[in-house]
Amino acid sequence: MVRIFRHYISGAFLGLILLEATVFFSALYLGKALRFYEPDVVQLGLFVPSLLYSVVMLICMTGMGLYQRNQGWGSAETVLRILGSFFLGVLGMSLVFYVFPELLVGRGILGFAFLFSVAGVSTSRVLFYRYADNHQLKRHVLILGAGEDAQKILDLEKSKQHQNIHVVGCIAMPTESPVVAEDHLLFPKVSLIEFVTSRDVDEIVVAPDDRRLGLPVDDLLDCKMSGFEVVDMLTFFEREAGIIRVDCLHPSWLVFSDGFRSGTIRDVTKRLFDITASLIILFFTLPFFILAALAVYLEGGGRDPVFYSQTRVGMNWRLFKVIKFRSMRADAEKNGAQWAVKNDNRVTKIGRFIRKCRIDELPQLFNVLKGDMSFVGPRPERPEFVEKFTETIPFYVERHRVKPGITGWAQLCYPYGSSEKDAVEKLKYDLYYVKNYSLFLDLLIILQTTEVVLWGKGAQ
Repeated sequence: MVRIFRHYISGAFLGLILLEATVFFSALYLGKALRFYEPDVVQLGLFVPSLLYSVVMLICMTGMGLYQRNQGWGSAETVLRILGSFFLGVLGMSLVFYVFPELLVGRGILGFAFLFSVAGVSTSRVLFYRYADNHQLKRHVLILGAGEDAQKILDLEKSKQHQNIHVVGCIAMPTESPVVAEDHLLFPKVSLIEFVTSRDVDEIVVAPDDRRLGLPVDDLLDCKMSGFEVVDMLTFFEREAGIIRVDCLHPSWLVFSDGFRSGTIRDVTKRLFDITASLIILFFTLPFFILAALAVYLEGGGRDPVFYSQTRVGMNWRLFKVIKFRSMRADAEKNGAQWAVKNDNRVTKIGRFIRKCRIDELPQLFNVLKGDMSFVGPRPERPEFVEKFTETIPFYVERHRVKPGITGWAQLCYPYGSSEKDAVEKLKYDLYYVKNYSLFLDLLIILQTTEVVLWGKGAQ
């Protein structure tokens, strides 16, 4: 894993990004060489268009989810997403050439460039999926512990979403009752430093179910001072899964770990980013805004309201009114607050469509401009649910240390939730964001939200 502005990115995917960036950058040069049969393709006049083309295509690929580590789809959907990226790339380059006509590249050159890009991306993807799971390229992990926490790491290794680790095995603590399968247990006859050296271990994850029973501190220190990585389970899951595990979280870890930073410059920068992003998106989505308002109005027969407001809990537990297009019947909550569920019969026909496309969220841009919300952050919950979860879910209150957002890390990584169990799972992602948020992570989340909108992920 590579950490960029406190956000962890898979080294394998970072390599893929660099490879495909090279493909995109060289595409226009090769396109011109093929178009005019010129042997000398190194021309300074193509440098800026090539740079913009590679940036636009990388943005489109990111927006289609092709660089995220949670890729649970098959090859057919991968091809569809790649083709969708190139369609968006055509639109993006058309906009670039419209705004900057001096950068215009001939259609023949651009056509060859797109053909080369498709071939290059297809080749890079085949190579990536073939060799990224190579045993030698994975990070070799030794687990110190053999209980339930160790089993969770083994489960993570088996997940198709996380292919960059290989668990060498588990060493049970002297007073620990093993939970993991017997074939995962190791019984070294030599010192820990000798063992990890002989087994080519890259990292030791300290994951006993109960640390109070003691740890081999001297052995761990010896390994650490000899160049081996030694991390606790919370840090391991933060890095590998993009979550903070609340089931084994303790206050001291929050106190001494990095992150959770704030400051005037950071706050002002985020506020300027929120205003700029909201105004730009409001401008480009204004036609959808008007059409949605008209459709909701007509479906309601001119009697029911187009918008609805609802009390939510914001930063530092301050209450505010969130604004949305009405997507349910006007009497949807006559029996009190309740979760939206799959195929909810309270949702109208127009409401189902605008929820699927996330158009119902557009009025929240005014909440962002007003300052009640941020563009990116944990989703705001209703006071009734917050009061309940604060009592039953440890550290739930900490998600309110930042402004709530229209989109967020949990919305990208976890499907729509309608239970307390889902609230616990989403909290893991929310705490990761609160701990590590930056302008870079906000931009990444906004780009990947494109995938959520286009593919209708998480809508109810």
